[in-house]
Amino acid sequence: MISRYTTPEMGSLWSEEAKFRSWLRVELAACRARATLGEIPTAEVEELAERADFTVERIEEIEAETNHDVIAFVTAVAETVEAKGAPDAARHFHFGLTSSDVVDTAGALRLRDALDLILDEAKRLALLLCDMSLDHRGTAMVGRTHGVHAEPTTFGHKLAVWAFEMERNLERLAHAQEAAAVGKISGAVGVYANVDPKVEVIACEELGLEPAPASTQVIQRDRHAEALSTLAVLGSTLEKIALEIRGAQRTEVRELEEPFGRGQKGSSAMPHKRNPILSERLCGMARLLRGYAQVGFEDNALWQERDISHSSAERVVLPDATTVAHYMLRTARRVLSGLRVNEERMLENLNMGGGIVFSGRVLLALVESGMSRDDAYAVVQGAAMRAWEGEGGFRELLRKSEEARTRLDDGLDGLFDPAYALRNVGAVFERVRELKGRIEGD
Repeated sequence: MISRYTTPEMGSLWSEEAKFRSWLRVELAACRARATLGEIPTAEVEELAERADFTVERIEEIEAETNHDVIAFVTAVAETVEAKGAPDAARHFHFGLTSSDVVDTAGALRLRDALDLILDEAKRLALLLCDMSLDHRGTAMVGRTHGVHAEPTTFGHKLAVWAFEMERNLERLAHAQEAAAVGKISGAVGVYANVDPKVEVIACEELGLEPAPASTQVIQRDRHAEALSTLAVLGSTLEKIALEIRGAQRTEVRELEEPFGRGQKGSSAMPHKRNPILSERLCGMARLLRGYAQVGFEDNALWQERDISHSSAERVVLPDATTVAHYMLRTARRVLSGLRVNEERMLENLNMGGGIVFSGRVLLALVESGMSRDDAYAVVQGAAMRAWEGEGGFRELLRKSEEARTRLDDGLDGLFDPAYALRNVGAVFERVRELKGRIEGD
C-alpha cells in the first residue's frame, strides 16, 4: 500500500524485516518443541536461538540466485549461526519442515496482529458513535427514505444505527481473527512424514496459535477469505457513514460538514469550496476492500495438495486490505470527532413545506376521529401535494380543508410537534448505553 494510506503501526507490521522476524519465531518455536520432546539437545537449541539472525539485504542477495525466498532465508540464518561458531546448532534449523510450515504459520501471526490493530481502532470508533448518539439523542432532524423527506428522527438515532452495526463488525472481526490464528507444522503434504505432530502442538502453543486440525502443504484459504470478506463488510459500513455525511454536506442540505482545517483549500479554481474529501476517500477505498475479498475467494481453490497461485496475490492483498481497513477506521474517527452538526439547518429542513413530514400523524388523527382511511389519505395527500407545489404550507392548507378543520379543530397544532413523533425513541438510547458498556467491558 502506498505510504499515503499506511499507518505507522500497520506499515511496521507488514515490513520485510517483520516478515522474516516472524519466520524466525516459527523456526525457533519448532526447534524448541523438538527439544521438549527430546529429539535434539536443549543446549544446542538455546545456542541456536542466541545466534540466529539475518539481514534483509543478505536474504535478497541469496534469493536473487536461488529464486526461492524461504531457502534464501534459511541459508542466511544458517550462515550467521555458523559464522558465530555454532555449526552443530545450525543443522537443526528448518529440519523436517516445508516452506509453507514457516510462511503460513508466520503469516497467521501477522494477520492476527493486524486484526488486533483493526479491532482496537474499530472499538474506538464504536465507542465514539455511542457517545455521539447519546449527545445528539434530542437533535431533531428529518428522516429520509429514497432521499425524500419522510418523518422526524434524531441525529442520535442515525448514529445509534451505525453504532450497532459497528458492534456486529466487532463480532465478525473477532471471529475472523480466531479463524485466521491457526498454524501448521505438518510437512510437505500435511501428513507429518518428517515431523512429530506434537511439535506442531507445542510450537503453536508457544506462538499463541491453534494448530490446524488437518492441512495440506498449506493452511486452508477459507480462513483468509473470511478475514478479507469481513474487512469488506467493515468497509461497507464506513462507506455508509461517509456517504451519509457527503449527502448531508451538499449545499442545499448543509446539515453536516466534515472538518475543514485551518489553511485547507477546497479547489484550485473556486475558493469558496469546502468539499467532503475525506468521506469521498472512504467511499473510494471501500471498493478496494471488496476487490481484495474477491481475491480471497479465488485463493481458496488450489490444485490438489497445493499450488502457489495464491501466494503472489496474498503478498499484496493481505497487507493492503488490513492497511486500508486500519486507515479507513482512523479516518472515519477523524471525520466524526470533528464533525460539524448544524442543528438549526436540521430544524429548517424538518419544517420545510410547512410541516409536510407530519402527514402520517395527521392521517392517523383523522382515522382516529372516525374518517375512513381512504378518505383521510385523500385529504392529507391533497394538502401535501399542494404544499409540494408551493401553494402554501402544509399546516395552513390543512386548516383550509373543511374535513380536516372540522375533525381536528384545535388539536391540529399538536400533531406538528417533533417531540410527539419521537416520544418512544428513548428506548433505542437505553440500548446504546448498554452497547457502550459491553464494548468497554470487552
